[in-house]
Amino acid sequence: MQFRQKALSKLQSPEDLDVPVLLARPQGWLVLTVTAVVMAVGCFWAVTGTVSSKLNAPGILTHAEGSYVLQSPVAGQITATLAKEGDTLPAGAPLLTVRTDRKVETVRTVAAGRVTAITAKIGAVVATGADLATVERMDKPDDPLVAVLYAPGGSASTIPVGASVELTVQSVPAQRFGVLRGRVLAIGRNPETRQQISDFLGNRQLGEQFSAQGQPVAVMVRLERSAGTTSGFNWSSAHGPPYPIDSTTLVSGAVHLTAQHPIDWVLP
Repeated sequence: MQFRQKALSKLQSPEDLDVPVLLARPQGWLVLTVTAVVMAVGCFWAVTGTVSSKLNAPGILTHAEGSYVLQSPVAGQITATLAKEGDTLPAGAPLLTVRTDRKVETVRTVAAGRVTAITAKIGAVVATGADLATVERMDKPDDPLVAVLYAPGGSASTIPVGASVELTVQSVPAQRFGVLRGRVLAIGRNPETRQQISDFLGNRQLGEQFSAQGQPVAVMVRLERSAGTTSGFNWSSAHGPPYPIDSTTLVSGAVHLTAQHPIDWVLP
């Protein structure tokens, strides 16, 4: 077996045994100190600091009672429309006339509200139960407008009542006029089916759209009022858009969730 000459020389010089061993260089101690300080600061922030998050959900501007679809009680031909889209009518108001084999029937509103759509046109032949119009329920013309968001079904427990909400309104350029502000008024207890959403909004297409990712939870948002804007609502910009906003307008909402301590994410 052969040994390197340098190693043999060290074995022959026992006087080097009293030389102290260098465990770490000064640069190493500096790195260790900085690491310890960073970890200490991180632990302190994890316990005392807070992190806020947002939940994004699509929705629509409407009134709290929703809408209903007015259907034909008889089979026949539409002979006249007695109101137009946008009209606010009381319960029992005449809306359309349908000529049957025996007589002309007048179709009336079931509940007071604003006519948002008339789907049956003059001359159209309809069957019993055919959709004629959509009416948004309103007891008074000045009933407050709200936003209804459809959040993912498992998120209901994370949304606090009173949480601030920022609404991007489809008809309002957000880069120019900002976002509409509101607060969570109520949260649905159970996820809603496509049919439930369609019945509340009076629109099957919206029911399919809002339930495309599963059964969502309905979140009602109260819009913050402001006397200094044309729309009458509070916006992130100074004055908001120079025109009013109306119901049945699609929105995208960002709900501010309760702030949490980072340590809560790792503790059971």
